[in-house]
Amino acid sequence: MTPQTLFSNASKSFHKGQYTDALASLNRLLDHSKDAKTYVLLAKTLVALGFREEAARTFVLAAELGGSRAEDHYAEAMKIHFELGNDDLALSLGRPILERARRDPDLAFIIASLFFKRGEKDMIRVFLPALSTSPNSRHNSLALLLLTGTPENPRDRETVANLLERMPRSMVIIMAHLVFQREVNNFAEMERLQPQIDRMLSMNAGQMMRAEAPFYNLHWLANEPLNKLASYNPNAFPACNPAERLAMPHRWDKKLRIGYLSSDFWHDHATMKLVGTVLTQHDKSKVDVTLFCYTDEQYLKAEIDQDRSHWGRIVSVRNMDDAAAAKLIRDSEIDILVDMKGHTRGGRPGILNQKAAPVQIAWLGFPGTTVNVDLDYIVGDRYVLPDQSKPHYWEKFCRLPESYQPNNPVDRPRRKLFTRADASLPDDAFVFGSFNATRKISVANIDLWIRILKATPKSVLWLMCKSDEARDNIRNRITAAGIDGKRVVFTKVVSYEEHMARLTLADVGLDTFPVNGHTTTSEQLWAGLPVLTMKGTHFASRVSESLLRAVDLPELIADSENDYVRRAIDLYENRDKLSVLAERLEANRLLKPLFDSERFCRHLEQAYALMADRARQGQAPDHIDVPALEARAEPFLVEG
Repeated sequence: MTPQTLFSNASKSFHKGQYTDALASLNRLLDHSKDAKTYVLLAKTLVALGFREEAARTFVLAAELGGSRAEDHYAEAMKIHFELGNDDLALSLGRPILERARRDPDLAFIIASLFFKRGEKDMIRVFLPALSTSPNSRHNSLALLLLTGTPENPRDRETVANLLERMPRSMVIIMAHLVFQREVNNFAEMERLQPQIDRMLSMNAGQMMRAEAPFYNLHWLANEPLNKLASYNPNAFPACNPAERLAMPHRWDKKLRIGYLSSDFWHDHATMKLVGTVLTQHDKSKVDVTLFCYTDEQYLKAEIDQDRSHWGRIVSVRNMDDAAAAKLIRDSEIDILVDMKGHTRGGRPGILNQKAAPVQIAWLGFPGTTVNVDLDYIVGDRYVLPDQSKPHYWEKFCRLPESYQPNNPVDRPRRKLFTRADASLPDDAFVFGSFNATRKISVANIDLWIRILKATPKSVLWLMCKSDEARDNIRNRITAAGIDGKRVVFTKVVSYEEHMARLTLADVGLDTFPVNGHTTTSEQLWAGLPVLTMKGTHFASRVSESLLRAVDLPELIADSENDYVRRAIDLYENRDKLSVLAERLEANRLLKPLFDSERFCRHLEQAYALMADRARQGQAPDHIDVPALEARAEPFLVEG
């Protein structure tokens, strides 16, 4: 019998479902001919008979013979090994067809899944377009898992936009998409989706909030009752944790052992520019400081010549899981553990869900309640945490008497390095400046700035902007309102010293909402630039009010959107009034509490003492208001 007849018989038997007969014909055929089509038919027959591993090996034999369909045969072998759980074999077969996998969602899913299981996400994000445009929901779900978590990533932005086309009613995808669109100030897309968001809020606000990330929720929803529910999980930690922490055996000493937990313990991070001096000014006779650090090694390598020891004893928990880190903190007999990250990027609040210390508090990092985390207190002040907000926080309030934000008056340079010409600013214009991240510029925010520009014809808007796409979207919004695009001047991110020096080139800083400037606002005030803000309705939108009151400039706090516009116009039209405010800011800078880090430190230590006193007595946390020290009559610092 000829090879052609044997193959024909095998093929007929296979298609009739007579797989044993087909196998017999193929085995005889292989004594005469070993071509690709014979191996392929044999592999299919072995699959039908349940010999899948043998089938996979046979598909590889077919592929190794080459030909136009070799990639198809490798792909079939890889799929079988993947389904059988032979990950290493499947991955080895995927390497020759990586390029094809970028176009084939089934192959992309297999290869990406295998690398994902190994924790190697970075190299497989090339498959995001195939996975995010696939009609298969499993592929779409994997695409979500492969996102970097950084809204400025354009590939992630494209992926989420693709997923939205596939799942236009998915709350999770809609909210993720809007995060990326805010990052590039796509105001048109924000407005397009707003009616859908409003409908979702009215129909089932609780369900919608559970699909939201707390940090990004604050950027568009200044509603504390709803902010409290963002990502809420009632099972995030056992309800008995707080009481058990308080009742655990603990050695209390006269000196308090304070632990600070963060990934920001490096000199150039904005947080350390605020808090660094406070850490060095702790009273060593009353407070022992340990920094539990999980700072990324790349930042520490960049600061190899910087000494961090003056901040306190530094203990690394970077390579520990949450349970191990919590045990280390317990073994260190920490009295009060201060989480300085919360739900900001890179935070590890889960450490606090492992009963790490008798008293656990949130301070400075996250401007709102920290949902799903076992915390006793949040540290704030009466402006960011007014009485009416108490029901909307998981934590009890510990309010400092002036501002919750510390500030370093020593290492903030004040030098005149630039002229307006250096910054491409007109000498004869009134300059409104904003140096906040542009994602904080909401639709309502940009429209108020447009109203201000229309009413102040000899003014310009000076904005710091990282992204070309964001710059174009902002300019387009403003020019569409009939304003000359030349009246918007963009500036880039520069070194800290250069940034502080350029701030005084503006006449007035315009704050953003619903998320204010935080470090950015205090930097402008330190430089001598008055900042106009507006009263807010959640922590993140009340920060600048807190800072302005701590430097005694309440005239720069607007009561409403219309009042914000009115005050901006008034400062433009009445330069004498602006000069008086600038002079008062300069006089208050070294006298009022905002930049008085030593005074702030004493208030913070008193807060710690009051929290610890309750815990020593076995009392559950309750709201605390720290009394103020006597006001200073003389400047706290004399500049040389």
